[in-house]
Amino acid sequence: MVPTTQQARAASAPSTDDAFDVVVTRPVLGREVARAAAALLSDAERQRASRFLFDRDRDRFIVGRARLRQLLAARLGTRPESVELVYGAHGKPALARRFADSDLRFNVSHCDDVTLYAFSCGREIGVDVEAVRVLGDADDIAGRFFSHRENQAYRALERRDRPLGFFQCWTRKEAFIKALGDGLSYPLDRFDVSLAPGEPAEILRVEAMPGACCGWRMESLSPAPGFVAAVVIGDRE
Repeated sequence: MVPTTQQARAASAPSTDDAFDVVVTRPVLGREVARAAAALLSDAERQRASRFLFDRDRDRFIVGRARLRQLLAARLGTRPESVELVYGAHGKPALARRFADSDLRFNVSHCDDVTLYAFSCGREIGVDVEAVRVLGDADDIAGRFFSHRENQAYRALERRDRPLGFFQCWTRKEAFIKALGDGLSYPLDRFDVSLAPGEPAEILRVEAMPGACCGWRMESLSPAPGFVAAVVIGDRE
């Protein structure tokens, strides 16, 4: 077992059709922990780990991937080392075809020592987490990557609210494109999300379609003090 401190959050009751759950971990890192965790990884994952330049980055990858395997294995009724992963054209991980009957979908995001694992059944899912902080170039980044509508909402915020508004927008946009599986090949100005502190997390527009009709829904959460996260889940296929 990989040692972690963690909490689980179910966004909706497991018996409902739109249920998904998010597991939040703050892994304990170190050489001994990483060595034990590495036993659960595939040869390709161990090779990938060996390419990290810094020990902490390598250990974080090993422990994080081992925990993903444990969480998937618990849902599949198999051993962690038996879980087989494949990757989409833009790098989104998925279960190999032999697990297709489970219809289990998942996504992962980490920032600093916080990692989120999101799971759903029969629906594509994306998750993103960030630490809220002041960025000197946040206004410039927003101008480049936020949509026109998002920029207007962002610049209308009080200066003290902008860091939270910025990262709420960023995590929501990232979660959406991760759910799509298209990565940054999907233009970020083709859709709008809400971002103002205190407002519900919503997809407001996808291209010419109102967010309420786009086939995706969004939820936000605060997985740890000082962090914000977003989850986007699609309609059942």
